[in-house]
Amino acid sequence: MSHRPWWCARLALPVVPSFQTSPGTRDILPPQAGRWRAFTAQFADIVESAGYECIIPPMFEDLGVFLRLGDATDVVTKEMYDFEDKGGRRIALRPEHTAGICRSFAQHRPTTPWKVWYSGSNFRYEKAQAGRFRQFDQVGIEVLGSTDPLLDVEVITMGWQFFESLGLRNVVLMINSLGDPEDRAAYIEALRVYLESHAEKLSEESRATLQRNPLRVLDSKRVQDKPIIDAAPTIAQFLSDDAKAHFEKVKAGLTALGVQYSVNEGLVRGLDYYQRTVFEYVSTSLDSAQTAVGGGGRYDGLVEDLGGPATPGVGFALGIDRTLLACDSEEVFLLGAPQLDAFIVDVVDGMTALRLADELRAAGFAVDRAYDGRSMKSQMKVADRSGARVAIIIGSDEAEAGNCTVRNLMTSEQSLVLQTEVVTHLASIVGERNPRRNTQ
Repeated sequence: MSHRPWWCARLALPVVPSFQTSPGTRDILPPQAGRWRAFTAQFADIVESAGYECIIPPMFEDLGVFLRLGDATDVVTKEMYDFEDKGGRRIALRPEHTAGICRSFAQHRPTTPWKVWYSGSNFRYEKAQAGRFRQFDQVGIEVLGSTDPLLDVEVITMGWQFFESLGLRNVVLMINSLGDPEDRAAYIEALRVYLESHAEKLSEESRATLQRNPLRVLDSKRVQDKPIIDAAPTIAQFLSDDAKAHFEKVKAGLTALGVQYSVNEGLVRGLDYYQRTVFEYVSTSLDSAQTAVGGGGRYDGLVEDLGGPATPGVGFALGIDRTLLACDSEEVFLLGAPQLDAFIVDVVDGMTALRLADELRAAGFAVDRAYDGRSMKSQMKVADRSGARVAIIIGSDEAEAGNCTVRNLMTSEQSLVLQTEVVTHLASIVGERNPRRNTQ
């Protein structure tokens, strides 16, 4: 029989949990989770004012849905979470929302224009870093059924107005046109020829990228690649007259609404379905390389690729993590824990607190209470830490007389109030609330 040294028994060794979050994921805990919920609610409020309705697509789809993102894209070749289910079907966790929403349109054939918004998680197997996770959340909008360039303007403006509503001031809008598929194909070939002629000067990573997708070389931030990229041909040289006219109207619409933008001819976006208008919102307040907080564009051929009718579309997605990092950097949209109106302290049997809490919550107040039969002193400490504006105290004398002591924790003033009048009295301190249910 082994004996531990006497000092082992006195050490409070940390308990190591059996399981932790998987790499690239994390728990979003209170109060940050409440901030996320407020973020989504604010986004919904803005886009629903323009006629967008919520859609909740599946979190996984047939792998073929997402292969339309482009067989040379990093998302498809490196980052997709795909597997064979027990029925032998090839399934993928969604890496983005647009393809699934276009599949939904092709399946259900709603009337157009179909304007929807979404919020939810996506999944990509990539290196985790600040503002980038393997499970990441986005909000976004999609509109299907119109080629009108002024619809592009509306979509871009929705994102811009949302950033303004958060209080962000260091976000810039970059736009470009990728033209029609024929324009893009001609440009890609010219770009390939140019880059291959300078391949020996490119970084090893960009030379590998060139073989898969020449457009992705333009995304390189490596110093070695910059002179080659700066001198590369631009898509503007290959645009058709129709594509040029479309882009000019987009720019005119943004100018008419006072939305500042810059044309970035190197902006191509990372998915193959984009054509004509593409755009990104970039935060200049973030120190990391991941400065894009959102982006989108037009994808007029995607629904048809998924077996639906030829249907134009345009939309964007905003990253919640990166946008909140930008908010932190600019010290805006800094929401704290939910504010409690009252905390009930009951040192009798807890039944009065149970009833009063239910009554006050029904009247619309935010109310909490202590449990486990704690002492008055212990419960008051909890009340102080809770951040509640008022403590409602029920001792043996109050319980017997049908009263309670209402103490304003901001001013320390207190009053003896009938329990039947506590709703009215609390409203006189913290203000009226909207009832959550009828208590009559």
